[in-house]
Amino acid sequence: MSEVLAASARLSDFSAMFATAAPEEGPPTHLHFHLARILQGTVGIPETGGMYRVAIDDVSAWTMGDFSYSDH
Repeated sequence: MSEVLAASARLSDFSAMFATAAPEEGPPTHLHFHLARILQGTVGIPETGGMYRVAIDDVSAWTMGDFSYSDH
């Protein structure tokens, strides 16, 4: 996660928090997404995007970016 964020021009400031953790807090355990869509096949749920809190341990694959899709 840290490497992907570090390579981003807009998100590189956030990479350090995934590389090191404050001793009293431990490493991050969850990701928080705003206006996110879950893509399942050709369908995006919900169509307008939502807010999600996902445990990092539960993530098996992910990508970042703007994906266009059509279910027509």
